[in-house]
Amino acid sequence: MFKTDDSKAARLRYGPNGFRQLTAGDHVLCAVSGAMIPLEMLRYWSVDRQEPYASAQIATKALHKS
Repeated sequence: MFKTDDSKAARLRYGPNGFRQLTAGDHVLCAVSGAMIPLEMLRYWSVDRQEPYASAQIATKALHKS
């Protein structure tokens, strides 16, 4: 996804089975890589850390870092 002038990062609340959108937006930024993740492509996050991740590999690396 390319960032356009009207794209805006959303604020989300991450739960064990999904997330809730707190503020309007069309993407979030990966907590590790900073990559833009469109909401419809968001599959990986940490409930405890309330962080989104761009891939399973990044999520695994982040979770083993603690």
